Amino acid sequence: MADTPPDALPEALRTAAARLAATSDTPRLDAEILMAHALGMSRGDMLLRQRDLAVPDAYAAMIDRRAAQEPVAYITGTREFWGLELRVSPDVLIPRPDSETLIEAATGLYSQDADIRILDLGTGSGALLLAALSHFRRAKGIGMDASAAALRVAADNAVRLGLADRAECILADWHRPDWTDGLHRPFDLVLANPPYVEATAVLPEDVARYEPAAALYAGADGMDDYRILVPALCKLLKPGGYAVFETGYSQGGVVSALAAERGWEASVRTDLSSHDRAVIVGPLP
Repeated sequence: MADTPPDALPEALRTAAARLAATSDTPRLDAEILMAHALGMSRGDMLLRQRDLAVPDAYAAMIDRRAAQEPVAYITGTREFWGLELRVSPDVLIPRPDSETLIEAATGLYSQDADIRILDLGTGSGALLLAALSHFRRAKGIGMDASAAALRVAADNAVRLGLADRAECILADWHRPDWTDGLHRPFDLVLANPPYVEATAVLPEDVARYEPAAALYAGADGMDDYRILVPALCKLLKPGGYAVFETGYSQGGVVSALAAERGWEASVRTDLSSHDRAVIVGPLP
């Protein structure tokens, strides 16, 4: 370290940020996160010590990957959600802050010490289930997914976060007629972030190229999976139970209407950008 020029790392950050400006909305932040990851330290520590640190050999390859629009979370292999550090891979969607709207909604439905059973449909990384279990301290839950690779990520996250004794991962596909049979129902709370993107939608390149298409697209109007899951609530939920669905910014009213057609009450919660993000269905009679 003594022979490292004091401006080597700051200059590397400036150069990387300039390169990433063409493909990222947050080029400097991306450069800093990747540098910290390459160094194996927190971003804060890296910034405080940057003039004393050498640029790691792995950094250039990471910047190459980000310049090709690979998401930062896939490069580092981690993403924070609800204060939890989750492992992520290209087998799962990257958890986003907007999805925390579902957890915020769920925390208002039951007390923190409620002894409830939770089902997370399409669990992916386990983000929703594990965030809910971290809040509801006596709860137990199931994360269901049609992807065995995604379930391996979710199970690993449950172990890493010390929640494996309260979280079970089940392989099932809601496109099959018998998909609810192995779920040990009913549940007090169902959480779901299903695919809801229209088949013809144009997504950002880093999403369209790298995130799993099966977790994104849901038919011509983006509603195919809601048409399966909302009617299934009568099998999945206990009387008095609730479901919380993530939706696209224009789908809150449509999903609410789908629930209302079956006599259920529904309300819409918005995210930090004031877009529709979560629909609460219930309590079911």
